[in-house]
Amino acid sequence: MASIDLTERRPLWPMIKSYLTVFDGPLAIIVFLILCVSTVTMYSAGYDFAGRIEDHMRNILISFVIMWIAAILPPQTLMRLAVPVYSVGIALLVAVAVFGIVKKGARRWVNIGVVIQPSEILKIAVPLMLAWFFQKREGMLRWHEFLVAGLLLVIPVGLIAKQPDLGTAILVMAAGFYVIFLAGLSWKVLVGLVIAAGASLPVVWSLLHDYQRERVMTLIDPTTDPLGKGFHIIQSTIAIGSGGVTGKGWLKGTQAHLEFIPERTTDFIFAVYSEEFGLIGNVTLVVLYLLLIGRGLMIAANAPTVFTRLLAGAITMIFFTYAFVNMGMVSGILPVVGVPLPFMSYGGTAFVTLGVAIGILMSIQRHRKLVQS
Repeated sequence: MASIDLTERRPLWPMIKSYLTVFDGPLAIIVFLILCVSTVTMYSAGYDFAGRIEDHMRNILISFVIMWIAAILPPQTLMRLAVPVYSVGIALLVAVAVFGIVKKGARRWVNIGVVIQPSEILKIAVPLMLAWFFQKREGMLRWHEFLVAGLLLVIPVGLIAKQPDLGTAILVMAAGFYVIFLAGLSWKVLVGLVIAAGASLPVVWSLLHDYQRERVMTLIDPTTDPLGKGFHIIQSTIAIGSGGVTGKGWLKGTQAHLEFIPERTTDFIFAVYSEEFGLIGNVTLVVLYLLLIGRGLMIAANAPTVFTRLLAGAITMIFFTYAFVNMGMVSGILPVVGVPLPFMSYGGTAFVTLGVAIGILMSIQRHRKLVQS
């Protein structure tokens, strides 16, 4: 009888390979390149802040781990998590409204042993929930299904906007809208919503907080308050314009290092990047984001179920919304609403959310391959 060698070890590479195959190659390469740009820019933008670059690298590592965990989870597990995650998210938003922590005039955080910002959860929970909802009603969609979906979206958006957190509310609204649109929302209904939204602008304006109205007025003419509300936009546009075609060079941006750009490691990091790397750098970064969006849409198009197709499509378009809104507000095209630039802006919570989003896309692609094989 042949003996079994209990000390025999499996080759190391096959073991490592089995863990690496959870990543989608093209998507991983694109994200890696954006993170390289991010690290270089953050070093320049944040070396005056003690520990900022170290924290940024830590956030990248945490995002990588979260991405890997999300990539392992099969879409069936994501479906089972949709309702609980959404319900917990809504409960936490209610907790924020009742006894949340107030910082800088906004009630956005709650202490549950650790201080968290529940609105970040809804960026993933809302598209998860709506994709689950439409999957369960596949083949029998009527107008009232879209009405229910709209209600599922309006509840968290309303709670987040009340905090107030207009930037996150816009992102959550966009995430949910993309799912509803991709599920088959009629163009007639969409046109009607656009007309209704336009007609409701006076009412919306009356409901805005004073600081939100000031942001809109500052967008129209930032020079009316050049040292106050218009300072961010004026200095960021100067930085972008002064970068020219090739930029001033790494670590040589005067607007950033003479501290003319506020929030230069977070919401306005694109201004730092533009000043130092110029138009060529901007085009390179935009191309990377377009490649990321293109790969995500390809994954969505090839997804095998309604749930995975809607979820992948919505998550992909969220990256477009992040990048478009951030670059727009830094360039003076859109109001300043506090939306980070994906994988570029400093922030642990945002990196976790982005890691989950990319991991879900990788999970959908990986399990599509497993189903086909």
